[in-house]
Amino acid sequence: MEGNNALIRPQTLANSEIEQLIIDSIQEIKGDQIVKLDMTELEEASCDSFIICNGRSHTQVKSIADNIQLRLKREYGIYPTHVEGEREASWILIDYFDIVVHVFYPEVREFYGLEQLWADASTTEYDSI
Repeated sequence: MEGNNALIRPQTLANSEIEQLIIDSIQEIKGDQIVKLDMTELEEASCDSFIICNGRSHTQVKSIADNIQLRLKREYGIYPTHVEGEREASWILIDYFDIVVHVFYPEVREFYGLEQLWADASTTEYDSI
C-alpha cells in the first residue's frame, strides 16, 4: 500500500484515536514492548509520535504491520503514506504522516535504539497481551 492510495483523514478524527487503534492492533497480534514516543514538544521531530513494538519472529513482525494497516483502512479509511521493510520483516516502518509506527524484530530494535535516540520525547508504555 503506497502513498498514491492515501486518503485524507476526517477532520474529526484525532491522533489519539488513531494511536489507540494502532496500539489495539499491535496487542491483537500479541506484540511486545509497546511504547509511544510523544514528539510534539521536540522541534527537530518530523512527526507527532512514534509507536514502537516488537514481534518475536519475522512472521509476527509482518503480521503486526499487516494488522495495523488493515484495521486503519477498514475502520477509518486511512492508508499509510509510506511503508518500508515488509520483505525482510526485521523492521517495518509504517508512515501515517503525523504518526510513524516501527515494528521491530527484537535484536534490530536494540541495535537502532530509537528510544535512546529520541530520549527527550515523552514516553508511554503499553501492556503486552
